[in-house]
Amino acid sequence: MIYDQKSFRLKQEEITHPWYVIDADNQILGRLATRVAILLTGKNDPRYTPGVDSGAFVVIVNAEKIQMTGQKWDQKIYVRHTKHPGNAKELVAKDALKKKPGFIIEKAVKRMLPKNRMGLKLIKRLKVYAGTEHPHPAQKPVEIKL
Repeated sequence: MIYDQKSFRLKQEEITHPWYVIDADNQILGRLATRVAILLTGKNDPRYTPGVDSGAFVVIVNAEKIQMTGQKWDQKIYVRHTKHPGNAKELVAKDALKKKPGFIIEKAVKRMLPKNRMGLKLIKRLKVYAGTEHPHPAQKPVEIKL
């Protein structure tokens, strides 16, 4: 018995990259980041094909009003190293929010994306802004309520 079923594969000319706007006001960081990562990878689309870049552009506004549960504002530490001996730099989450509000959201989403060339390409589609205004009204982004 021969089955003649074909697997669906999204073709290059069928790919569209829609734009979405998400308001981060009073949103929990981890829950917001997982939903954004799903939109960037395109896994919310029924035509999702692994290895094919079919994700969306995501604009996040009000990044300064993001929330974290528990004691994470004081306990979560972002560490980077300058590659010189003894030069590990640490930044607490509440200080990172004051210094650069979008940094916390960008880090959370980036760590949920694939760790390869595709992930580097996808993170460039994330646009994070501290206030309510963004410079992308020409793309007619669709607002998503989370």
